[in-house]
Amino acid sequence: MWKRLWKTWTLDKPAAFGDLLWDVFVVQFAAWLDRLTWRKVIAFIPVVILILAYMHRIPIPPELMLVGDLLAYIDIFTVAILLGLFSRAATILFVIKQTAARTVALLTGARARLQRFGLRHRREGGAQQRRRSIGRTRRDDDESAVVGGFAWA
Repeated sequence: MWKRLWKTWTLDKPAAFGDLLWDVFVVQFAAWLDRLTWRKVIAFIPVVILILAYMHRIPIPPELMLVGDLLAYIDIFTVAILLGLFSRAATILFVIKQTAARTVALLTGARARLQRFGLRHRREGGAQQRRRSIGRTRRDDDESAVVGGFAWA
């Protein structure tokens, strides 16, 4: 009986305690580190600041407390910043798209004007010339008058 009791308290109990320590400090700690994210670490920083502020051993300026609040509400600030960036990017893309469309229209118009000046395709001497619109509408009051490319109401 003493031999069995001696074996239990010198071999089995210390080995079980060592297994318990291995499980807690290695296995469970590794599993906790796997679940730990940067968001959880950042969310814990205000808690540390608050503990230091209430210990009164280290004076903490109010700016550091505001940084703690910023970190506590980092999700809301992130959404607000992203919305601002997306709206600014959408505006910039709209301006770029509009500028590109105007540039294409300008180049197309310039190309059409340059083709009008072509000297190779002159009309024959006996051909009739096109009539120019002098601003009269086909119907009296239904349409607006067009003079020189401008519409007059």
